[in-house]
Amino acid sequence: MLKFSKKWVQDVASWQLVALTSIPQLSHAAGIPTLQEVTVKAKANDLMGLANSASEGTVLKRQLDMRAVYRPGELLESVPGLIVTQHSGEGKANQYFLRGFNLDHGTDLRITVDGMLVNQRSHGHGQGWADTNFVIPELVSGMQYLKGPYYADQGDFSSAGAVNMGYVNKLPQGIASYGLGQQGFMRGLLANSHEVGAGQVLYAAELLTKDGPWVNKENYKKFNALLRYSQDTGPTQFNVTAMGYGGRWNATDQIPLRAVTEGLISRLDTIDPSGGGEAHRFSLSGALQHTSNYGVTRLNLYTLHTNLALFSNFTYFLDDPINGDQFSQIDKRFQSAMDLSHFWINRLGGIELENTVGVQLQNDVIDNGLLSTRHRQTLSTTRKDHINQNSIGLYFQNSIQWLEKFRTVAGVRSDYYWFDVNSHQKANSGNRFDSITNPKLSLIFGPWAKSEFYFSYGSGFHSNDARGTTATVDPKTGEPVNRVTPLVRSTGYEVGLRTAVIPSLQASFSLFRLNMDSELLFVGDAGTTEASRPSKREGFEISTFYMPTDWMIIDLDYALTRARFTDADAEGNHIPGAIKGVGKAAVSVDNIGRFYGSMQFRYFGKRALIEDNSVQSDHTMTLNGQIGYKINHNVRALLQGFNLLNTRAHAIDYYYTSRLPGEPQEGMADLHFHPIESRSFRVSLIVNY
Repeated sequence: MLKFSKKWVQDVASWQLVALTSIPQLSHAAGIPTLQEVTVKAKANDLMGLANSASEGTVLKRQLDMRAVYRPGELLESVPGLIVTQHSGEGKANQYFLRGFNLDHGTDLRITVDGMLVNQRSHGHGQGWADTNFVIPELVSGMQYLKGPYYADQGDFSSAGAVNMGYVNKLPQGIASYGLGQQGFMRGLLANSHEVGAGQVLYAAELLTKDGPWVNKENYKKFNALLRYSQDTGPTQFNVTAMGYGGRWNATDQIPLRAVTEGLISRLDTIDPSGGGEAHRFSLSGALQHTSNYGVTRLNLYTLHTNLALFSNFTYFLDDPINGDQFSQIDKRFQSAMDLSHFWINRLGGIELENTVGVQLQNDVIDNGLLSTRHRQTLSTTRKDHINQNSIGLYFQNSIQWLEKFRTVAGVRSDYYWFDVNSHQKANSGNRFDSITNPKLSLIFGPWAKSEFYFSYGSGFHSNDARGTTATVDPKTGEPVNRVTPLVRSTGYEVGLRTAVIPSLQASFSLFRLNMDSELLFVGDAGTTEASRPSKREGFEISTFYMPTDWMIIDLDYALTRARFTDADAEGNHIPGAIKGVGKAAVSVDNIGRFYGSMQFRYFGKRALIEDNSVQSDHTMTLNGQIGYKINHNVRALLQGFNLLNTRAHAIDYYYTSRLPGEPQEGMADLHFHPIESRSFRVSLIVNY
């Protein structure tokens, strides 16, 4: 039975602030662990006695550092069952797939980086837009993932899962890295930390360019910068961080299969070469933790400004045979948020009650636009909207160790949302309010033979686009439309097992079911997400972490899900794009002399592309890897290879109607795909100082 000594408060104060603020869910079930427990659990990647479901876990910095990633968002693929891909090349937010969901750019996967929510609600391109291009991989301290709506402190967008990515407060050594590669790749990074007074100053700057293998070069250019001051000793710990990101690119959107088979374009070409985008993100954030005899209080505050302009053309000449169907989606916002929580322990009849109460506030002031364009020049305005969206989330969670082999985690969360939309079309302006309350409960039995068993239940939600909650007419056609429900409930059930019975092996298995009152579905020809029909997902996941020696780590995971709409419709009940099977294997070696390296294999299974399942995607298998050589204690050379099998498979597939020049006016229904980037290599020189 886990017990806290009288000095548990002092132990907690010794734990680095980054672990508590950036990865705040490490101890759902057992409250705040001691420093010794944290160290042991982190080294073993073992959350028995701390987790409240089989489908939550941690990813250590060592694992992340050993991954070869083509783009920063692919760090998230270290989460079992999660696939990260792209349908438009660089610059744009990734596509995410998890637990039978095509999550588009983040509809039901909640992503936080350094305590800041990445998902953007009521976004111009799609609800939940989660762009991780601002992440600097070398600064990531680790990740923690949670799946299912079982966690009281996880709110909007977390029904399928949540991933929390932390940043370090200091670096053991400075980093100067320069890399060159095929496809016009160049990257430079400078990062270091220094003691200043009682704390640390951390800084980093990154520049990157990339063209990709495409006929129409991406000409992707981005910069990243970070400056942080932190103090992580004593009863009060804090950090203050400023980040800046900017990028611009030419798009490589999905293309129609018929254009390739008929020889009109190559598989690495595009139909409209004038697509692309530009994005900026600037943030100021702070995190504070205060430990006293009354418990632990944590506070996260941040404000950020983002600006995005996308130019896309998915149907080519279907709507406008003269100028083409290119459109621009604009999103400019100021987002501010606060996350305040307090943890404490009570005793009742010899039983310890571990409690957490919290409040989360968020405000978004948004200016959206949808324009008809040609070669990025505006032809007409479809809609312009000013949105003020506010929310308050209140939650309470209680953990009790009733018996030596039985504990419970119970919680409740209430969310309140206000939507205020001022549209250039008066009929689509208005105000809406909605609220939702969701209970959570986990029963945990064990451990027996180093194995723990979990039974979890919970309901959660995702918000819909504010514009859909007040709209009465289609801004393009003028036809009447129905308003969408502001907050949509999800309900999940899960049974699972976590075991360490085999030495050096950590394994987990879970069976889950998730019901959604309304699906957020990506619409390929419109380039956005829409509220759709109710749905149900059932499946299982298995993941293993094996560390047979101190120089080798092996990660294996596989997930299989059945996803269906639950209402009756003649079109069918398959959910377009819903992932079925996914598997990954990663092997890394280090501490074997001067050489180190890793390999990552990924299987991305078939998916139904339309409701009657008559059209499916093919499966995709990829292999990435890297090998490094330690020239001396401070200098390393690294060779990375991507798509080593040089597969010609697809990164993503959609099925919808489009029209090429000379085709019938009604267009043609076809499979549209974005190919996997062809094989490429990068070499980097890394100097620590």
